[in-house]
Formats: sequence, structure tokens, C-alpha cells
Amino acid sequence: MRFLPTLLLLLFAGVLAAQPNEDADVARARLELLRVQGLVDSGALPRAQLDKAQAAVQDAEDTALLRKNVYQQDLTEDQADAMVAAAVRQMDRRKQAFDEAKQLVETGAAPQVSLSTVLMDLDYARKELELAETRARLAREVTQMAEMEVTLETRLQQSPAEALKIAERYDGDGIFNPRILAKLESAYAARFGRPLPITANGETAVHRALGFDHRGRVDVGVHPDQPEGVWLRQYLMQNRIPFFAFRQAVPGKATGAHIHLGPISPLLAR
Repeated sequence: MRFLPTLLLLLFAGVLAAQPNEDADVARARLELLRVQGLVDSGALPRAQLDKAQAAVQDAEDTALLRKNVYQQDLTEDQADAMVAAAVRQMDRRKQAFDEAKQLVETGAAPQVSLSTVLMDLDYARKELELAETRARLAREVTQMAEMEVTLETRLQQSPAEALKIAERYDGDGIFNPRILAKLESAYAARFGRPLPITANGETAVHRALGFDHRGRVDVGVHPDQPEGVWLRQYLMQNRIPFFAFRQAVPGKATGAHIHLGPISPLLAR
């Protein structure tokens, strides 16, 4: 057992290297990888076991990333893309596990009932991928909307007339606050039978990344010329609530049409 001191040293190093906020499953997978590495180096385990341990670490990392981000509302576009990539990798691994289990059943090496667990895992991974893709689409939409507002803020400073080509502006009485938003949400739900489609409420990671102060502002994901958008603009004007209605996109971007509630967001102090 001359490899034991080396193995214990590896495990101790792994414990020291673990981050305080590291996901518990990731930490366990990494410690197991160190254990397997020591056994493979000593010749006690085949190389294939090391490959499996490395795959288990990546699976744990992807699962932790999804667990952290898939239900989080405040994501940047890069974070959303990383989340989808993790979901795709997880889906591929679950599909491979199912195919391998199915082959064992077909050759008579395993009972049919053994497929139930891997099939559930595959179905769960498919649903998680769909959810991740939905969250990523929302993150991209929020990014497009924020970029349009940055463009508008710049145009307002440089050429107010040009700014009107980007968005319809209504200053109202200049006041927008949570109480006004609550009344608006109730009125919208009563009119359309569904919640107001808010895409950004106050400060978000996207706005911070762009250097934009979005506190006290709200973005609503409706096109100004669709029935919901027409009703919303009329409601805002009737109640003298300031807004910017965006109809066109930033050049080279997909449409980010929306209605921004409240005054234009100022640039953050540098």
C-alpha cells in the first residue's frame, strides 16, 4: 500500500483547495476524482475509471450551474448562454446513459425495469434544457431592450430630434413609483386577464454591465402598436405616467420593442 501516503496527500490538498461557497456535490465529485486519480496512478484501477470520475465532476459542475441560474431572473446574456451550454451537455450525457442502458436491455444483460430511472433522468434533463433556453431568450430580450435605451440616452444628449426616431417619448408629470406600478398591474390584469409582462424591474445585471442606472424604472415586453401596447400607452398618458415606447431595434440586433416606464435611465457615474 505504498501509494496510500500519496493518496492521502491528494485528498488533503483537495480539501484545502475547495472554495468556501463551492457546491457540495461539486466538492464531493472533485474529492472522488482525486481518490480515483491516486488509485489509477498506483495501478489499482483502470484508466477508464478516471475518465468516469472526470465526467462526474463536469456533470456536477453543470448541475450546480443550472441549479443556480435556471430560476434566476437577473441574468446577463453571457450567463444565460453558459447555462444553456451546461443544459445541452447534461442532456447529451443523459441521452448517452439511456442509450447504453437500452442496449443492455436489448441484449438481455439487464431487465426492462432498469430503464425507468435513466428515462426519468432523460426527461428531466429535456425539461431543464427547455427552461434554460426560455430563460436565455428572455435574457437576450432584456439585453436588446437595454441597448436600445443606452442608444436613446446618447441620442437625447446629442440630438433630441434624432431620438424621436428610436422611441416615442411622453414625460407626463415625471413621476413613477411602486404604487403607480401596482395600480397599472391591476388594471392590465383586469383588461387582458394575465399579468403585466415585466421584463426588467429596477436594476438588473444587464443594465449594470452596460453602465446604466435602471433603478426605479420598469420595462414591459409589449410592442407599442400591438393591442396590449396601444392600451398601455393610452393608460399611461391618461394617468400622466412618463414612458418611452420603443418600436425599432438597434441596428444589427433583433427586435427589442418594448415600453419603458419612468424617466430615461441615466448613465452610472464612472
